[in-house]
Amino acid sequence: MSIKEEYEERDPLTSFMYALKTAESRRQYPQRFKMFLDYLKLEGALDKQAKQFFSKARNDIQWAEENFMRFIDFQKERVKRGEISESTISNYYKATKLFCEMNNLTLNWKRIRRGLPQGRKASNDRAPTVEEIQKLVEYPDRRIKAIIYTMASSGIRLGAWDYLRWKHVTSITNGLGEIIAAKLIIYAGDREEYYTFVTVEAYNSLKDWMDFRASYGEKITGESWVMRDIWQTTNIDYGAKLGLATCPKKLKSSGIKRLIERALWEQGLRQPLTKESNVMNGKQLMDFVNSINHVRNRL
Repeated sequence: MSIKEEYEERDPLTSFMYALKTAESRRQYPQRFKMFLDYLKLEGALDKQAKQFFSKARNDIQWAEENFMRFIDFQKERVKRGEISESTISNYYKATKLFCEMNNLTLNWKRIRRGLPQGRKASNDRAPTVEEIQKLVEYPDRRIKAIIYTMASSGIRLGAWDYLRWKHVTSITNGLGEIIAAKLIIYAGDREEYYTFVTVEAYNSLKDWMDFRASYGEKITGESWVMRDIWQTTNIDYGAKLGLATCPKKLKSSGIKRLIERALWEQGLRQPLTKESNVMNGKQLMDFVNSINHVRNRL
């Protein structure tokens, strides 16, 4: 096979993934790029869509450029309807631009960038208050306290939950045998693996959650996912409770995001997108989650 033939047969998605260094970016960037490919109505899974786009764009770069600008216009209309924030469009732009750059597709990025909304400046974001966190953990879902306390104490991102098993949580004791903190291994098995620590309150909330699951018949081992789906605990007989509790399904980071979002709504900490509201809106949902570590020492 000639060098030219080998170049033409290469997988463009592989080149794209090569540039994604962290587990979080490898999770998010393909999803964001796929939004554009779905808009183009390209068929198949992501790898097939990527090959189709690469082939068309390589033969007609103007087609790719014009369609990407139409895609941005489409997303701007979604912003007007309050479906997404302006900053979300920037995320789609970054993912698509990276794919093109890694596959030597030269679009006029300066021209495209002129149509991007500015988005909200980071300086306008704020860390949540202690009162907001306390109100959030009052939401009636047993998982929320463990999730929020762990994230506030450790500073981990949402994507870390996709890797976290019970064996990755280790209590730390003092000379009297009292638990004073816990060590967490984040992104275990990944090249971005690292460790962090949580407070005893965060560890106890995790331990209480695991003990609660065990009380309903789930067999807890080191391989158990720290976050799982919920099961019905009332108005059914004991045997049925055991049957539901003993079939755990991992709660993915996307599910945890939805759980936090519901809690924010129900606890009055989030309102529809507005320009003047000081209550957390859609964009601030992830700002909230990713900044709660700023107040971890005040909990």
